[in-house]
Amino acid sequence: MDQDSHCTEERELLEAVSRITTSSTTSPSDEEENQPKAEISCQVRKENPEKDDMQDSSATLSPNSSMTTKELQEYWRNEKRQCKQIKLLFEIPSTRIVEQHLSKYVMYKIIILQTGSFDSNKSVIERRYSDFEKLHRNLLEEFSEEMEDITFPKKTLTGNFTEEIINERKLAFKDYLRLLYSMKYIRRSKKFIDFLTRPELQEAYGCLRGGQYTKALEILLEVIGLQERLTRRNPAAIVPTLCAIVVCHKDLENPASAFEYGEKALSRLRVHTSHRYYIPLLDTMITLAYELGKDFLSLQEKLEEWKTKKDPIRVFTLKELAVREYVR
Repeated sequence: MDQDSHCTEERELLEAVSRITTSSTTSPSDEEENQPKAEISCQVRKENPEKDDMQDSSATLSPNSSMTTKELQEYWRNEKRQCKQIKLLFEIPSTRIVEQHLSKYVMYKIIILQTGSFDSNKSVIERRYSDFEKLHRNLLEEFSEEMEDITFPKKTLTGNFTEEIINERKLAFKDYLRLLYSMKYIRRSKKFIDFLTRPELQEAYGCLRGGQYTKALEILLEVIGLQERLTRRNPAAIVPTLCAIVVCHKDLENPASAFEYGEKALSRLRVHTSHRYYIPLLDTMITLAYELGKDFLSLQEKLEEWKTKKDPIRVFTLKELAVREYVR
């Protein structure tokens, strides 16, 4: 390939990268309008497109002018990857019938997958008809207008355990969850998030209070990924779960893992230093850092800085806070 044709190919790739970057400045579709900004990976800049283009050109494209064609192609692929919309998909592949004492009910296995990224993790939960029914009732109270066109599968007097009825409900509940998630105010609501996470969290904290740290940790690690997906706009929302994981690892004598999750929790509290978990977490992290031979002076400085700004108050330990979560 001669030099002119090589330069032409690089110029075409640069133009393509520029189109991907500036495409985020176009008006969003109806579906994108309905998505929270935090769930769109690519930046949207509308105030001054010409100025932004100039900044992009100098800040992003100029350094790339020295890239090889292969490097430019990889950069282009990464840009497209980042601009994929992040959303969740719900599948209900199977069910099981539970007979317990005098009751009998169907448990629906729900698989929750994330699209728009290369994250292959999935969350698996189980819910019964009465759980869906309670969710629907709660959402009607708070979102009556949004819910007015959403139908809910009705109970039948007979045949609830036939294969035909169960399969119909599998499809109905799948569509029901998809519709709820498509409405931003509902998918961000505590009631919707609780439906998807609370039963597992209650079980995990019950195990933690009973000293079953291995079992508690297993459940917490399963649910934390789903919590992260559901609360992208509120990073501090998963701090209690991260801190419970710290407590479990610490009591299981895994200080390195405890410190790792403690760092994740602290990163979500950078602008939330008044959060009830902040000081107990800092205190625990200082202990862990000392044990692991890590630098704990910066953590100690943050703790002292907080103490000079706040009046002395009774502060619970991290474990004391954790065991109080999800107490019925």
